[in-house]
Amino acid sequence: MTKLTLLTRFHVAHRLNQIDDALKLMLKGLDVEVKIVGTAPGRWVQIALSGEDKGVATRYLATEIGFCPTIFGNLAKFSTLKGYIVPWGKTKEELQVDIGVFQPKTVHATIPLIHLQAQLIEGRKASLRKLSELYGFCVDWPLNIRLTNVNEATSRIYGELSTWQVAKYRIWREALLDRLLVLGVVFSQVKSALDYVKLDRDVINVEPLGVFEHVLTCKLGTDAAGLIPKIGRILKNAKFALFNPRRIIEFLRN
Repeated sequence: MTKLTLLTRFHVAHRLNQIDDALKLMLKGLDVEVKIVGTAPGRWVQIALSGEDKGVATRYLATEIGFCPTIFGNLAKFSTLKGYIVPWGKTKEELQVDIGVFQPKTVHATIPLIHLQAQLIEGRKASLRKLSELYGFCVDWPLNIRLTNVNEATSRIYGELSTWQVAKYRIWREALLDRLLVLGVVFSQVKSALDYVKLDRDVINVEPLGVFEHVLTCKLGTDAAGLIPKIGRILKNAKFALFNPRRIIEFLRN
């Protein structure tokens, strides 16, 4: 039996059943048994795999979801990996990202505000709160980051947005389409809600960024904020954030 910690966080305890269902669907057809065996600090999901095809299943899950580094020693400077935004504390000069390091203690990666300003708004000055409004940063939202400094002696990890992440935001901005970020529900729930409230003409694509995180791309002229009351009454346990490219462009012009 192989025990692994998935690079996905559950939002509330009963969502573990949805992860279990999603995993069984992903591994359908393989001679493998997958079982959720617990959770790690940071709400990371731990699973056990057994069966003849567990090697194939492990490689597939590594590609589709990813696994937590778990310990500091598994990190390498300049590597890229996925993490999730955690609540920022007293300081407003950095973004904290949980990248799945929790043994022997939890250590988050720090993205200094100055790096975010350089990568997202051409070096202009703006607060972390303003950047969050422009780009939809919110607790539990996934980000792909590049580690710039890994110091095990001081238990400090510094990073910046990866080239892939910056490019994705640039594509979103240049497309001039609003995007609604949806957290806390699985893909099938999002699709069902869109069908129920008949938003297929307003939403042209649903892109999963994780088991519980999705991006709804709106058609040109559709205001993403206006979709929240409609879809929110169906997805009552979901959280929402907005990506509005026109706001970003207006900010840069001013």
